[in-house]
This record gives sequence, structure tokens and C-alpha cells, in this order.
Amino acid sequence: MTMLDDLTTAAAWPTAYPQGYAVVDVETTGLARDDRIVSAAVYRLDAQGNVEDHWYTLVNPERDPGPVWIHGLTSDTLEGAPLFPEIAAEFAARLDGRVLVAHNAIFDWQMIAREYARAESAAPVRQRLCTIALAKQLALPLPNHKLESLAAHFGVEQRQAHNALDDARVLAEAFRPSLHAAAEQGVRLPLLECRPLTEWAASPAASPSPYPSSPYRSNSWRPSRKRPACPYPNPGRYETDKPLKQGMRVAFSGDTSVDRELLEDRTAEAGLHVATSVSRLTSLLVTNDPDAATSKTLKARSFGTPVVDEAAYTQLLRDVAPADG
Repeated sequence: MTMLDDLTTAAAWPTAYPQGYAVVDVETTGLARDDRIVSAAVYRLDAQGNVEDHWYTLVNPERDPGPVWIHGLTSDTLEGAPLFPEIAAEFAARLDGRVLVAHNAIFDWQMIAREYARAESAAPVRQRLCTIALAKQLALPLPNHKLESLAAHFGVEQRQAHNALDDARVLAEAFRPSLHAAAEQGVRLPLLECRPLTEWAASPAASPSPYPSSPYRSNSWRPSRKRPACPYPNPGRYETDKPLKQGMRVAFSGDTSVDRELLEDRTAEAGLHVATSVSRLTSLLVTNDPDAATSKTLKARSFGTPVVDEAAYTQLLRDVAPADG
């Protein structure tokens, strides 16, 4: 009998681990702070990652559905779907008392939290676990950190990518062996706190979709947030047509369509360093207005720092190469 077999008994399971999980996937009208959920799925798992049940719903976003070519949900399909406040109680019941698990969990959590804020409520979630972060802690030999790569590593078949129910199923099936590997190796789970939104102003229901183009929204001022130091050394500058590499220093300038804090969180979770200024060590500057005479763009020009726009950067974030060594 292996140690992994031993862990299947409740007595041997790490007592510090959570007692239940809600594996979640949401499809949305876009990535910005006023975008909406169009479908949601939850797989409830017990303490050892075994599936208890699952749930799926369409959600009428009360606006353009956004990237239909990604999620496949048209306005006609969503017209008769329930509004989020109509499914909020059922959704909450499936999250209650569990750790929210998602692939790039900061995104799913932010979208869910905003929907509950619009409904003048809060999701009953206190912690989240990102399976990208867990895969990194386990040092899984993945070519990248896409869900399809995690699924392939554990032999899980993807049947319909970007369908919330199938993506949640795939993630649930890949999470269980990840959880057992963490328990076997004595790995501390990368749990992060989920804070409900307390300050949020709803946008008009007819707010335009950022697809295929997006008017850049002004980000409200907020105090800078101290982040943990990036654990990887800086590999140097970004090179065109090559992937980003963990440890690269990325700076942002100007307005973005995705909430800046969310974009920075996604950057940090990918293993990149969020730089607050531009120097000779900066690997990349992300800006939607490279001709603006801001201090960061002017320094980027003087140092020859590579510059990309938000859309290109979002694509690069999907496939960040692991750090050397």
C-alpha cells in the first residue's frame, strides 16, 4: 500500500486541509469590471476531492453576450435564462462553507463577487485556491499553465472547452489528484482570502461589450498594495514572438479595460513581478497609449523597453514559461 493509498482514510488526511471544496467555472461577457456572468457551474467536492454533486446554470447578462466565438452563448440562447439575483441563493448554497477552487481563481472570484455586489449581497466564500498556483507548488511538468495542459497531465478528457459545466468537470477531475499529491508531499495549499466587495457602483445595463474592441475605462485611484516579493530571478527583457517568463518585471501605464488590480493580480499569480516604475531592468511595459507622454512611456523609450498593449499582454499571460532552473 502506498502513502497515497493511506491518505484515502480520513484518519490519515491532513487535518489542516479544508473540509470541502467548490470547483467553479464562470463564462462571462468579457474581462472588465462591468462585464457579466453568462453561465456558471459548480462541482462540490468533499475534503479528499471526491465529487458530491454538480450544478450548472445559464445567466441572462442583460446586455450583449460578448465573445460568442469563445463561450458559444448567443443573445437568443440567454434571453430566457434567469437573471443573476434569481440564481444567487442557489449559487451561494453551493459555495457556502467551502473553498472556492478555480483555474486562475482571482478572475472567477472577482466576477462572482461583483455579481453579488450588484445584487446587494455577498458570496459566502472566505478562501479561494487557484489550481495554477497549486500546479506550480507541486512543480508539475506542464508545458504551460492552461487548463488543457493540466487536464492532459492527469489524463482528463476535455469535451467542450469554454463550456462552464465541462470546464468545471475537467478541473474537478484534475484537482483531486493534485490535492492528493499535495497531501502526500506535505505541501501547504495556496489558500488566499476572499474579501466581498464593499464599494462598487453598477454600470448601466446596456453597457457595451469590450469585444472586439474596448473603450478604456478610467481606473479610480486607490492606495498601492504591497505584494509578496516575486520568488523568481529576472530573466531579462521580453522578446517579441517569445513567451513571457516567470520573474520578468512588468509595468503598467494608463487606463486599462480590465480592472488594474485584477490585471496586476493575474500578473503576480503567473509568477511575474509587478513593477511600479520603469527602469533599465524592466522587462515589459503594458500600455494602451504608447504615445502618451507619461513618465513610464518616456522612460521606456529612453531605455528601449519593449511595449505591448493590454490585448496582446492578456494573450501572453495565458502561456507564461516557467523560470529557469
